[in-house]
Amino acid sequence: MSKPLIGVTTSRRSGWRIFPLIAFNVWMAGGRAVRWVDGIEADMTMVDGVIIGGGDDISPDLYGGELVRSARLDPGRDALERRLVHEAFDSGKPVLGICRGSQMINVALGGSLHQDAYGIYKDSDRLRTILPRKEVHIEPGTHLAGLAGTDPMRINALHSQAVDRLGDGLRVAARDRGGMIQAIERHRPPFVLGVQWHPEHLFYARRQQALFKALVEAAASEKAMVPTLG
Repeated sequence: MSKPLIGVTTSRRSGWRIFPLIAFNVWMAGGRAVRWVDGIEADMTMVDGVIIGGGDDISPDLYGGELVRSARLDPGRDALERRLVHEAFDSGKPVLGICRGSQMINVALGGSLHQDAYGIYKDSDRLRTILPRKEVHIEPGTHLAGLAGTDPMRINALHSQAVDRLGDGLRVAARDRGGMIQAIERHRPPFVLGVQWHPEHLFYARRQQALFKALVEAAASEKAMVPTLG
């Protein structure tokens, strides 16, 4: 059987820099990756799983929020990723959300975001770095805990928004010391995990590799259930 194919959404503007790194992580996990951007056909039937990548802020129009002056929006990408989340759910295919991608999973399922998360969570460490300098605490009994354990995890941070009200069927998987949500997940199939950090930059860390491996393994399981023609 061929390796699972993972569709990866990125920004049209900056995705050329990010996609190779995500594709490398997918390859290390045993899969293959194809890049999807707004304006190019993204066919869910052609892939076995999806990664919703990081990037620009999500339009508050999607969840009834207020636009902040610093927001940088990409409505076309919003529409693409929202559609893909629903199609992945409908077809039982696994989804990993990275930073913006985690927020998109939540919004697509009816949740909302804090536009200025650090304005709400005053005790959260406001860092902007690709280095693992921030600490998060994983909720016991979650899928994330099963993948990475419950010891405090060192992560990076590049975001200003964060999950507020949870979307349908989602639960909190990790928070930082100030209480800000740092990971969400679906508590029943298909596999859905959203992390507020960027694990693709931490490919040398075993616990971050486990996230991509879990996605690829879930995609492989889904692929094995699809009958082949011939």
